[in-house]
Amino acid sequence: MKSINKILMTSALAAAIAPAAHAERFFGSSSVSVLHSGQYETFGDRQEDATVFTFENVAANNWGDSFFFLDRYQVEDEDTGANDTYGEFAPRVSLGWLTGNELKLGPVKDILLAGTYEFGGGADADNYLAGVGVSWDLPGVQYFNTNFYYVDNNTAFDNPNDWQMTVTWGAPFEIGSAKFLFDGFADYSSGVGGAQAAETHINPQLTLDIGSLTDNPGVMYAGIEYSYWRNKFGTRAIDTENAVSALVKFYF
Repeated sequence: MKSINKILMTSALAAAIAPAAHAERFFGSSSVSVLHSGQYETFGDRQEDATVFTFENVAANNWGDSFFFLDRYQVEDEDTGANDTYGEFAPRVSLGWLTGNELKLGPVKDILLAGTYEFGGGADADNYLAGVGVSWDLPGVQYFNTNFYYVDNNTAFDNPNDWQMTVTWGAPFEIGSAKFLFDGFADYSSGVGGAQAAETHINPQLTLDIGSLTDNPGVMYAGIEYSYWRNKFGTRAIDTENAVSALVKFYF
């Protein structure tokens, strides 16, 4: 099964890269953000202060879309905590583009082949995810996606393979002249029993476009992020995380 997942992931990457020279680009954006909280849960029933530096890139094309992020987790007290770096690369290839047939049906905007590569972090991940994604056309949101994956887990805990569902969303709204963005993701991993527990991570952000108040919109956002993480890293040895972080994000 491990080789099958790597083949699927390689195929998704190849399909994403191959048409790049002839792709019609619909959207592309990069950002750097800084978060800080004293409520991040760690082993031993402890909470720790940490600052997270994040780089993100998202792109949408006629062949599909891609998302990449890299987190640098920097603890305040290195005597009691550990710094680490974690990232994901998640390309999706449109079946409508591959077949030449529009797959819109009701609120379904498109169906896609979905893959993700996860690396690093507190669990020292080297995971391959392969599955199917659905893009939805829903009122009041800029995007809403659901992805369903089979996960080839390779972590420091040597977790068996399992299944994962990921939901991502982005909903801009305005109050007077102020522009806001409510976005985020939710992950559910099935676990397999025993040492590997089912894992739920819900991570919304609410930010204000500071530039919308100064006639320079779309550059700097500030707000909060909330992290609810049950069975963090798939283990019951960490208390459920309920962390509120201060957030500043710059787009370019």
